[in-house]
Amino acid sequence: MDYTTLAASQVVKETIGSLGKRHIEVLSVENGAQALDKIKELIPTGASVMNGSSRTLEQIGFVDYLKAGTHGWNNLHEGILAEKDSAKQALLRKQAVLSDYYLGSVHGLAQTGEFVIASNTGSQLPHIVFTSPNLIFVVSTKKIVPTLADAMARLQEHVIPLEEKHMQELYGVHTAPNKVLIFQGENPMLERKVRVILVNEDLGF
Repeated sequence: MDYTTLAASQVVKETIGSLGKRHIEVLSVENGAQALDKIKELIPTGASVMNGSSRTLEQIGFVDYLKAGTHGWNNLHEGILAEKDSAKQALLRKQAVLSDYYLGSVHGLAQTGEFVIASNTGSQLPHIVFTSPNLIFVVSTKKIVPTLADAMARLQEHVIPLEEKHMQELYGVHTAPNKVLIFQGENPMLERKVRVILVNEDLGF
């Protein structure tokens, strides 16, 4: 299966419908610049923000924008990195799971509405599963595949080898997809906002 081609418009339309049935809102944009603009619109001044490691967020300029500090948000990740005391830093990491907004991407998105996220430490998973009331996932349409099984296959066959190469080049260490989350839907009783920004551009792995 080709994991690098942007999805056809009809496939995107069907995926949007499937996500909606799972109580996940979809915003569709043409490129990374528009995705960043949409994020700026969605997150109010004063909100606390946490993000996972994401090549997609880097490529659309979100990480640089967050570091620039002109957004008026409470950048929790910056606070964690600035703390040099290991015990205090560990506490800040735990407290950060209560962020108002969490941003990241996914490794595979099924046309049927489920998506897959793999993690080394699992530190971002509490946000995604329960603790953050607002989730924003920025996802290239190339990550759309027919079924959940195909999304898992995309992770194993495509993403992990690329991430392994990436980690070796940057840090000389191996990737470790120790924890894999299957997100099948959101319970509306929780009143959380789960949003996927679908981008018609080649982003991420």
